[in-house]
Amino acid sequence: MIGMFRIQQFVQNVVKRPTFAIFPRVRNFTEKPLDVNTNVVKDVILFKYDNPRFFKIINIFAGCQFLFWSYLSVFAYTRLRDAPVDHSQETTWWRKINLGENKYRNALTLISFIIGYGILSVTWMFTLRSVRYLVLHQGGQNLSFVTYTPLGKNRIFTVSLKNVNCKESRSVATSQLPIKVKGHYLHYILDMRGEFKNPTLFDHTAGLRRKWRTAA
Repeated sequence: MIGMFRIQQFVQNVVKRPTFAIFPRVRNFTEKPLDVNTNVVKDVILFKYDNPRFFKIINIFAGCQFLFWSYLSVFAYTRLRDAPVDHSQETTWWRKINLGENKYRNALTLISFIIGYGILSVTWMFTLRSVRYLVLHQGGQNLSFVTYTPLGKNRIFTVSLKNVNCKESRSVATSQLPIKVKGHYLHYILDMRGEFKNPTLFDHTAGLRRKWRTAA
């Protein structure tokens, strides 16, 4: 009897025991300071990517490609002649093509020029959109972009900070960080191999994502 009583008591305790534990809800808050003094007393370099040799090489390559494809375009237009071909069944298909015919000659001329011009344009655009220095001016209201140019010199322009929109966070960017400037086509590129001189100040100025109001 005593054994049966102990078994019943054990079963009752198991049934009454809750199947899950209740833990107090804990909310974690970041201790990153929200109030950052962006009113700098002097000009501050936020970002630096000093690699002129790379851009010099790719622009020389693009220039050589443009000259090559341009020469090929001129050669196709001036040297290809309209010559008779054999259209018999014994002739292979590629021997039946008359490259001197107007439609083929003009097509080769146009395609060759487009390829060369396209390579040069893409390379120049990439160079002009690659940021070398990012400078926050005194007072923290204006930002200067110093970009590379195809001829090796620097291109500098200054915009208001409210017209700068960083598309993603610096902490999640892998290879490049795109920044949009209001009124400018395409994005400016910050290569992540560069150096952020003042990461905290960058995150609270140029690194912010801003929403611009469009005119109704």
